[in-house]
Amino acid sequence: MLLNDLIKAAIKEDMPTGDVTTDSLGLTPKLGKAVLKAKEDIVLSGLLPFESTMMLLEPNAKIKWHFEEGQRILKGQNICSLEGDLIQILKGERVSLNFLGHLSGIASHTRRFVDAVAGTKTRILDTRKTLPGYRDLEKRAVVHGGGYNHRMNLSTAILIKDNHIAVMGGIQQAVQRVRKNSNLDIEVEACTLDEVKIAVSLNVRRILLDNMDTPTLVQARTLIPDTIETEASGNMSLARVPEVARVGIDFISVGALTHSAPVADVSLQFDWQKK
Repeated sequence: MLLNDLIKAAIKEDMPTGDVTTDSLGLTPKLGKAVLKAKEDIVLSGLLPFESTMMLLEPNAKIKWHFEEGQRILKGQNICSLEGDLIQILKGERVSLNFLGHLSGIASHTRRFVDAVAGTKTRILDTRKTLPGYRDLEKRAVVHGGGYNHRMNLSTAILIKDNHIAVMGGIQQAVQRVRKNSNLDIEVEACTLDEVKIAVSLNVRRILLDNMDTPTLVQARTLIPDTIETEASGNMSLARVPEVARVGIDFISVGALTHSAPVADVSLQFDWQKK
């Protein structure tokens, strides 16, 4: 979904027949200023949907950003300043904050995981566990937090998972069939050490070590040559990723980056100047 369509749908959802509270007050345009403030330490993401929402409702608004996406912002700092018709900015407040709070939350949560594996070679990956229609924004937020994108969708990369293996009757049959029909690199999910050995024998590009405890990951890592990339996935909590990284895993994929990130606490504060 295009960003402009997503924003219009969000505004329509929030104001299907207008803002009855503000409209009923019969207010005329009121020029003034507002500031977007961080109420906790965050990593910024969502600048474009925030600004686009505001500009759609108040085309004459002037927005000055004090930080760039991916930067850390401390509690109490002003993220941006706005000038324009505060009545229209008020109408766009919730939708714009929903975008920025959600995406900054993902960036901030990702940064915690990235910091947890600092000093190792391990990279933190996202997954396809995203809100429908929000994938591009959410995956960009992961990058703003210092993480990396796994495949964007089912069309961009091959990942042979347990159900593919089951329907084909085994890893070897699945890999052979894919190689017959595609020239793309192959990643294979392995849940046991025996499956790891089969995947290694087939010389795939990457092996996804799924839901293995750390001792099993250690054993699996010894079976996999350096020419094959390794990825660990399944129940990868913030507390656990440092020990998994120390095993020497190349990538750790974390669905929680997008599906369980807390919303960043930000607020829009208005300066209703008296005349």
